[in-house]
Amino acid sequence: MYEKILVPTDGSETSEAAVEHAVDLAEKYGADVHALYVVDTDSMSLSLGAEQLDRIEQGHFGEMTEIKDRADSATGFVADRAGEHGLETVEHVSAGRPHSLIEDYVEDNDIDLVVMGTHGRSGIKRALLGSVAERTLRSVTAPVMVVDSRDSA
Repeated sequence: MYEKILVPTDGSETSEAAVEHAVDLAEKYGADVHALYVVDTDSMSLSLGAEQLDRIEQGHFGEMTEIKDRADSATGFVADRAGEHGLETVEHVSAGRPHSLIEDYVEDNDIDLVVMGTHGRSGIKRALLGSVAERTLRSVTAPVMVVDSRDSA
């Protein structure tokens, strides 16, 4: 049923809870796990100049090693957990709008299932911060499993 499972991750505890679900499903179905970290350039646009944003979107982090390290750590966590179960993992780091890049990744890599976390915000926090999970649900053609951080405690 599932051959390729995508886990968009930001390295948070919420994402880590989603990893557990993804790895469990991948093990049951013999699927490969894809770990995607998206550097959200929209959230960085106020603190960086256009030239720096362009470089990041092209995958050139330059002296911004903290961003690269955070991305590698997040996708590495997914790879480590999957590896503990003998599963193959593809790690990918990209920059731009998270939901758009998740949608592109699903299409470009024939992903069968997306498993991602949500912080479960509501009301004004959700309106101000947006919801990558909600936008992904609306735009991705593959099934999306959303793991709520409030249930992972």
